[in-house]
Amino acid sequence: MGKSRKRDSALAASLMLSPWVMAMRLPLMAREAGAVGNVGAETMRAVTEKSAAMAEGVAAAQMAMAGAMLSFWPDVAAGRVPALMTGVTAEESVRAALKPAGRRVRANYRRLSSR
Repeated sequence: MGKSRKRDSALAASLMLSPWVMAMRLPLMAREAGAVGNVGAETMRAVTEKSAAMAEGVAAAQMAMAGAMLSFWPDVAAGRVPALMTGVTAEESVRAALKPAGRRVRANYRRLSSR
């Protein structure tokens, strides 16, 4: 199995933990919803980390696209097919966009399953 296949498998496996993380998090958030007052810590954490993961993912995807754009003309001059034209850049940008979410899902799974 190639290095990119292993990396893709690891990313997919970490994202498949998200239903478990939601199932472990819902009782905590339900308990916080019953409390009168401010938003609970777990609820606030869930919202802020999703926003941060999305922002990081968008930035990472844009950086992957920018790198491919910068290498477009050098690739053409060297006689290679540019990555923007082959779909490699699209795969790299999707992988880069999902990586921050995968890291957070794994961290949440470890944190919530140890409770």
